[in-house]
Amino acid sequence: MMPNITVIIVNWNGRSWLQQCLPALAAQTYKNFKILIVDNGSSDGSAAWLLEEHPDVQLIRLDENLGFAVANNIGIRAANSPFIALLNNDTIVDADWLEEMITAVSSPDIGMVAPCIMRWNEPHLLDSAGIRVDRTGTAWNRGWGKRVETAAEGRFVFGPSGAAALYRQAMLDEIGLFDEAYFAYYEDVDLAWRARRAGWKCWYTPHARVRHWHSATSEKTPHYKNFLNGRNKLWTIMKNYDRPALYWMLPVIIAYDLMAALYQTAKSRNLSPLNGRWRAVAERQSGKVIVVILLCLLSTTLFYHQL
Repeated sequence: MMPNITVIIVNWNGRSWLQQCLPALAAQTYKNFKILIVDNGSSDGSAAWLLEEHPDVQLIRLDENLGFAVANNIGIRAANSPFIALLNNDTIVDADWLEEMITAVSSPDIGMVAPCIMRWNEPHLLDSAGIRVDRTGTAWNRGWGKRVETAAEGRFVFGPSGAAALYRQAMLDEIGLFDEAYFAYYEDVDLAWRARRAGWKCWYTPHARVRHWHSATSEKTPHYKNFLNGRNKLWTIMKNYDRPALYWMLPVIIAYDLMAALYQTAKSRNLSPLNGRWRAVAERQSGKVIVVILLCLLSTTLFYHQL
């Protein structure tokens, strides 16, 4: 029997994207699924258009933009399916996308599936073949910008990109949903990190294919995206990086992230990247503890250097 899947799409002023996304979903070879759209207070007529043109789609209307994490959590709580698929509105999926995704989750220890996400206008290039996290705690889209054939083999990866992902509901029941304080960005990394710590795995399948216009929504607010990426990256490291490994790597992490923040600040000509890092430290107790530890490490290094 084919398990039921709920496909959740968070929408914020993305009517033009939904007009392309929904027909591709309707053409899926896998039939046992439903579509749930959480509208984040759109002002472009998205909700009215959905009610008129797609009455078969379940719609949850929010009064304001509560962010990607909160909206997806609302959708997940409203779903009644053993599997949850997340999909950005700025995507077009292949006809067998869901069929390949559910096939890939056959092993009971696989709680997440990452599809092959390709660039919208350059489908021969990768947008994401799953998430990878380096030693500095920085998350990357695996294969970003490389040719699709370089990720032609299925394999275990750190986690899926929230742009297109499949999650086992049993895993979410165990580890919890997205951290709603994140608003957007790095919430998928945080969830994958928590899932891996609980023993769940993520499988990348190259056969489930999606075209994605990267950051179509966030292009409207680029400075806020820089702020969120800076803040949420540090939050994710504080929450999930193994101790005491974090303390040994802390000088490297701080040095690398400071260089990244300065580069982003110069490129954007805006202080939002630095402001995001500052807020990460100021708003969480663990951030203040890490600053104290870093200062102790630096002072110890200077002391021994003087001997």
